[in-house]
Formats: sequence, C-alpha cells, structure tokens
Amino acid sequence: MKRTTVKIDDSLDARMRHEAARRGMTVSEWTREAIAAHLPGGEQRGETPRRVFHSAGAGDSGRSDISERMEELLAGLTEGRDTLAAEGDTPGRRLSA
Repeated sequence: MKRTTVKIDDSLDARMRHEAARRGMTVSEWTREAIAAHLPGGEQRGETPRRVFHSAGAGDSGRSDISERMEELLAGLTEGRDTLAAEGDTPGRRLSA
C-alpha cells in the first residue's frame, strides 16, 4: 500500500472519525472505501463497490395494491381505522396517522 496525506478541516476530520467508529472500521479503511466509491471502474478490479443505500425498499409493505387504495386507506386513518391491520394479512405492519 502507498501512504497518502490529505489535508482536511477539523469538522470533516471529526465527522470522518465518527463514521469510521460507527461502522467499526479504522480511519484508513473508511478512507480507502470512500475514495474507491467515488472513482469509476473499481468494481472490475475487485475494489469495494459503490455505496448501497440500505434504506431503499424500507417502506415496502409487501402488497401491490397500496397505491390504488390510497384514498380508501387514508380515509380509514382519519376515521380512526387501520384498514390494512383489520384485513389481517400484514403481520407486524401498521399504518399510523
């Protein structure tokens, strides 16, 4: 590996160290990953792939009819009913007003 020096302000340094610690990584590991994620072509050389947003799909209810029934579901919430929970086919998922 080659050593490189990068000059950053105190605020960015603190954010970088916090994120590395949060992810259980050394600052060097985090820096290598961050740089690789912003350079094109790293995937072909076996480098760390671009960042994946784990929140994508977090609102997936597992149902395909939600958008078509939006008015009905919202009307039920304003009346104090959770229509999906009442139907009983969405265990653990509840709408809230």
